[in-house]
Amino acid sequence: MPEVARRRSARSSLLQPTAVNSILAEVRALQAQGRQLASLMRGEPDFRTPEHIAEAAIRSLRDGRTAYPDNRGEPELREAVAAKLHRENQLRYDAGTEILVTTGATFGIYAALSALLNEGDEVLLPDPIYDAYQSPIRLAGARPRAVAATLGSARFRLDVASLEDAWTPSCRMLLLNTPWNPVGTVFRKDELLEIAGFLERRKLLLLSDEIYEAITYDGHLHVSPAALSASLRERCVLVNSLSKTYAMTGWRVGYCAGPPDLIAAMFLVLQQSSRGPATFIQDAAAAALCGPQDCVAGMRAEYARRRARVIEELRGISGVQVMAPEGGFFAMVDARALLVPSDEIRRRLLHDAGVVVVHGAAYGAGGEGTLRVSFGSGGDKLAEGLRRLREGLLRIR
Repeated sequence: MPEVARRRSARSSLLQPTAVNSILAEVRALQAQGRQLASLMRGEPDFRTPEHIAEAAIRSLRDGRTAYPDNRGEPELREAVAAKLHRENQLRYDAGTEILVTTGATFGIYAALSALLNEGDEVLLPDPIYDAYQSPIRLAGARPRAVAATLGSARFRLDVASLEDAWTPSCRMLLLNTPWNPVGTVFRKDELLEIAGFLERRKLLLLSDEIYEAITYDGHLHVSPAALSASLRERCVLVNSLSKTYAMTGWRVGYCAGPPDLIAAMFLVLQQSSRGPATFIQDAAAAALCGPQDCVAGMRAEYARRRARVIEELRGISGVQVMAPEGGFFAMVDARALLVPSDEIRRRLLHDAGVVVVHGAAYGAGGEGTLRVSFGSGGDKLAEGLRRLREGLLRIR
């Protein structure tokens, strides 16, 4: 056995690359051969960060705001987060003790899992769901436990019966994502109340990832689970970021909100790792939350136009149906009637049609037979990607 392999920890061997990173390796190999590919894969907005936010960062840099930040988060940003949660989510959190600023939502999830899970705990995870949740759960010493979603009327749902079937005495937490990546479901209040009853009955924590909250369609509105009841608020850690809402993916700034004891435990994890985003980035984030929100409405309107285009361009392909997302900027394409494994469809689309998508099975067994199509980018990129996707699916059919 090579020396390096002997030094690798058993826990690190449980980690897996994300589906996007695995597919990117294939993409780069083809590009190195001179292939020109169209991508409908990445979960990143193609908008520029709004000008007033960028200007706030520049002002902060010029004012010399480059020293270590308050590791809990700069007070002004924590106050801005508290005000936003009250204004938009009907939630009241104390900026001093119940809010933690993090290096993106990814680190918020890692901090919560690391602080709140014990070795051998299990985390209930809807199936299908964003695959990058799996590894940090394992890194925390816990195990993901799949909860089979139901698919009907072109919509994925999470039923209490499925939650009960998946529950074991080792379960400690449910990780919920609304709007739900990749399937596009926006959980309704009545659905969340049923889930809340299950959580309280089983005495489970809730980790609520809400990064797509601002991107919803057709009258669907995001409901933060913690706003449903005082008892649920006490067992919930809310995770959010500015990446999707304000097109700030590269800024790496997010926040968590929860009861003081849970946030305090997460703060200890943060102190030993990232120590928070740069001060000038936090100043820009405060400007985003407190400033004009017409930029958010404008981006949402453009996503709605792109969503409509995806549905229209893929209409009329026998055996293929676009499941119109209620939120987020991914559309799941139901290709189960083609009777071809989703990863095989993805590979054939990549190699034969030159278009990059993610196979639904990457997000769990419940995603088999589907494809995730991103409309995070628009314009000519979206048009060319959809043209190739349509032609590729017609050939496979």
